Amino acid sequence: MSKQKQTLQMQSGIGFIAALDQSGGSTPKALNLYGVDENAYSNDEEMYDMIHAMRSRIAMAPAFTGDNVLGAILFEMTMDREINGMPSAKFLWEERGVVPFLKVDKGLEDEVDGVQIMKPNPTLDATLERAAAAGIFGTKMRSVINAASLSGIKALVDQQFDVGAQIISHGLMPIIEPEVTISISDKAEAEIMMMDAILARLDAMPEDQQVMLKVTLPAVENFFRPLVDHPRVMRVVALSGGYKRDHANDRLSLNYGIIASFSRALTEGLSAQQSDEAFNADIASAIQSISAASAAG
Repeated sequence: MSKQKQTLQMQSGIGFIAALDQSGGSTPKALNLYGVDENAYSNDEEMYDMIHAMRSRIAMAPAFTGDNVLGAILFEMTMDREINGMPSAKFLWEERGVVPFLKVDKGLEDEVDGVQIMKPNPTLDATLERAAAAGIFGTKMRSVINAASLSGIKALVDQQFDVGAQIISHGLMPIIEPEVTISISDKAEAEIMMMDAILARLDAMPEDQQVMLKVTLPAVENFFRPLVDHPRVMRVVALSGGYKRDHANDRLSLNYGIIASFSRALTEGLSAQQSDEAFNADIASAIQSISAASAAG
């Protein structure tokens, strides 16, 4: 019954997905933006304790509920920890009504042919088994497109969909994320190539399977409408890609059927030094604005 409710929420709920999945490489920057500099911790264990405290504070904020936050993407270490005395995924769904996802990629390879594909992940099957046992609904994995390279983009999309099939075999919903870097001069051309590669893979999928897609906000309004309408796609979500929240919200609201999956744009302005009252007010404002922009599309 929970899986059915979660599926319905992800298919048609009004709101967005919170990306709380900063990894080892991005955690110091996330903490710094939160007002915790590198002098505040002396090793990785202390660093991860501090980022977990930040994520827990967000998840426990009164406004962080399924009314506006449809899902949340977790780092593997977050899944293995507790929030408010409960396993993180269990807390999110049972106490907050937020569908839990898990980041499963192991980072990026160096750029080749204009793209950065995912590093090998030989322990993925074991991770997916643990995730399913922990109550995780789906997964997320990120690759990066840095140039309009037809062969590079096809290879990247093929890798994403091949791993996606592995994830589906464990009964989980993959969020496929081919991120186009927002600053490249040929972004629009790269998005055309990416769309063609994605549609080819979607059309080849079995009729009883679906994926979700996470994309950079497009250069052309409603460019991703064919993905939104495709029967093999449960939902299309957008990353902020480095845009500030207000700008990301504005761009998102112009794109039909796409909802947000923001990380930096969600936590923008939050600080470890804030009182709980101020923190909860700020995160509530952020959640409301991102949810409204998602609904507008």
